[in-house]
Amino acid sequence: MVSLALALKEKLKAEQLDVIARFQDDGKPDNLLAGLRKNVDAALTEAWLACDLPASAALVAVGGYGRGELFPHSDVDVLILLEAAAGPALQEKLEALVQTLWDIGLEIGHSIRTIPECLIESAADITVQTSLLEARLVTGNRKLFRFLQERCSAAMDPQAFFEAKTLELHQRHAKYEDTPYSLEPNCKESPGGLRDLQVILWVAKAAGLGDSWRKLAQRGLITSTEARQLVQKERAFKDIRIRLHILTRRREDRLVFDVQTAIAETFGFKTSETRRASEYLMQRYYWAAKAVTQLNVILLQNIGAQLFPMPTVTVPINPRFNDINGLIEIADEDTFVTTPSAMLEVFLLLARDTALTGMTARTMRALWHARLKIDAAFRRDPVNRELFLDILRSPQGITHALRNMNQTSILGRYLPNFRRIVGQMQHDLFHVYTVDQHILMVVRNVRRFTMPEHSHEYPFCSQLIANFPRAWLLYVAALFHDIAKGRGGDHSKLGMADAEKFSREHGLSKEDTELIVFLVEHHLTMSQTAQKQDLSDPDVIQAFAALVRDERHLTALYLLTVSDIRGTSPKVWNAWKGKLLEDLYRITLRVLGGEAPSADRELINRQQAALATLRLYGLPADAHEVLWKQLDVAYFLRHDASDIAWQTRALYGRFDSPTPVVKCRLATIGEGLQVTVYLKDQPDLFARICSYFDQKNFSILDAKIHTTRHGYALDTFLVTEPNFANNYRDIISLIEHELTHLLSSAEPLPEPKRGRLSRLSRTFPITPTVDLRPDDRGQYYLLSVSANDRNGLLYAIASVLATYRISLHTAKIMTLGERVEDVFLVDGPTLNNARSQIQLETDLLDALRV
Repeated sequence: MVSLALALKEKLKAEQLDVIARFQDDGKPDNLLAGLRKNVDAALTEAWLACDLPASAALVAVGGYGRGELFPHSDVDVLILLEAAAGPALQEKLEALVQTLWDIGLEIGHSIRTIPECLIESAADITVQTSLLEARLVTGNRKLFRFLQERCSAAMDPQAFFEAKTLELHQRHAKYEDTPYSLEPNCKESPGGLRDLQVILWVAKAAGLGDSWRKLAQRGLITSTEARQLVQKERAFKDIRIRLHILTRRREDRLVFDVQTAIAETFGFKTSETRRASEYLMQRYYWAAKAVTQLNVILLQNIGAQLFPMPTVTVPINPRFNDINGLIEIADEDTFVTTPSAMLEVFLLLARDTALTGMTARTMRALWHARLKIDAAFRRDPVNRELFLDILRSPQGITHALRNMNQTSILGRYLPNFRRIVGQMQHDLFHVYTVDQHILMVVRNVRRFTMPEHSHEYPFCSQLIANFPRAWLLYVAALFHDIAKGRGGDHSKLGMADAEKFSREHGLSKEDTELIVFLVEHHLTMSQTAQKQDLSDPDVIQAFAALVRDERHLTALYLLTVSDIRGTSPKVWNAWKGKLLEDLYRITLRVLGGEAPSADRELINRQQAALATLRLYGLPADAHEVLWKQLDVAYFLRHDASDIAWQTRALYGRFDSPTPVVKCRLATIGEGLQVTVYLKDQPDLFARICSYFDQKNFSILDAKIHTTRHGYALDTFLVTEPNFANNYRDIISLIEHELTHLLSSAEPLPEPKRGRLSRLSRTFPITPTVDLRPDDRGQYYLLSVSANDRNGLLYAIASVLATYRISLHTAKIMTLGERVEDVFLVDGPTLNNARSQIQLETDLLDALRV
């Protein structure tokens, strides 16, 4: 058997290489899938015969292999079907067969069952039932196999199977965030992928409606045109999956960034001046997935109607539409042809009437075929312009309407510039959606601020938008804020022109138009100000207040900014960014209200608030005086009143402590921990603290560095780590103990580790940058660094600063997905020498590189 296995292995490998070579020549995926299946069939048959198995048994292909499709590195799933339970002699032969199949080099998934056992397992597990639905005889007893098919068919409950598979589909879609537009989709499992097509054929076959697109068309479940589309999309996804397996040399179904360019080049796509080769591939993928998603809805609805016939209750809505069992139905087949504006009206009706849960398959099909009638004349029609605005002004259903409009290509037809960004990739390390999906996510986020059931998520935003007149203008700004991406140039400036044209054509007032254009132009300004500039600097606040001009512009920009950051990726937003934005909003609002930005007034306000909190602790009235006399204005302006009170209480009676004082608490923003360190200042203190956080794999979100008048360091860090919430009491005690011990020792600092870049960062590397320049007052230097994020990066920077004996005053740590943009306020004698500055920048650049 060993020699047979070796011979079969070599033969199978040669045949596989030959099939792959032919595919690379002719590019026909169906030929490859059939060729690999035939080769494996032959090898399994030869092994079966060599093991001298009884004539009463059968070898059955199941799953994808049973379907007759075998991808280069897919599992080979087989059922060894027995007439009766195996005795010892037969069991030995079966073990020899399975071992031989593994020795051949196949990834075998096998089961050994009798027909009754198959039926029991099938009834208990929908996956087993599905795999048996596609069973195919490879070799052995044909009569036994046919009997299995008959028994399985008799046991099949088409209605229960349909419900189970559609539930499974919804759960799988939820796993992939209900979108086919992930930047790294799974061509098999993601919404709109191969699995969606397989589900349709499974439920159709189980219901006896056909097992191919042609047969479904013959039954009237889809049109012949839709059948051809499905064949094309299925072939396209198979083609991509085959190339993934060949390129990666393993079972890989994800179009991850690492392979997208290589796969694109196998299709002949080339990188141009404006777009990568991978972008051409992925946009085609998204358009195909979009079509499959829509056809999937139509087919499942039609199959469901066949399996679950219901009395038709038709309620007229208007001359163009009826309500049929909660679904909107066109009154006539040519409704959208004779009344093109109905293509917008249908979405308005769905948004306004919560009793309508969707469209019938007939309506969706008619809408899809009529979409090409949306042309320049359609867009100029005042009726259509008013209908589109009415959708945006609807009291509910706006997000759902816009998403459905995008899914049916109506939104892109009505807004041609939006169509250009449908399925467009974003190569910036922090967006995880295509441009169109990000835009719709931002609209959704703004919309949720207005909904009482979501007010607990962002209470401050919900409070602001409740008093904001014509909040729907924010939806327009959200639609246009990134609409010009990919055109080259500043997308904010280009988007302004689009937004201004839309507003003018749709009859918006001069005031509303100006607000929308302002928001599109400055949609990045507030986040950049909050995260990169010193909010304790009155000049920064004064400049930002001058930009926004009034409370309405400020509020609108704040709401759009929060929505925009939240719509990039679940990893980008955190409570610290939220606090920075809210702080900037509140400070600016005071300035707009007539309060001049004054450091003295802010100092008094914070000190009074901190004293009020200290009184609650039961401390003496003068408990703060000794410490506060050693603190300058900058300290009070850079710390909240609650932080000032907390630190003052922690240091009461320990003003001249000869040993380090380390105190830790849950951050008041609701995320992460605040760590305060107080001890005699030392040149490498920041680096030493960073080395500890690096060792613990804590992420530093913010650092406030302060030196008292009597030479003590009073530094505060905001750190986070995924498991803080689970056992924060133990972690707090551990940090206070271990960090105190570290700062008390004189051990040399460990060498910074060159942490590995993530897969995403390796695919989209950022050229590290270092910018060192005097601040506006010439008192300190601003050091800005940008690079791919990795473990140990901040400690590597801190080590270089310690080497040059640079004093650190503040650190703004900003992480955008896989990208870091940190800003430090520094000084030191080294910086007075131009040559030393150049060497410092050189060493920092080296530290930023992996």
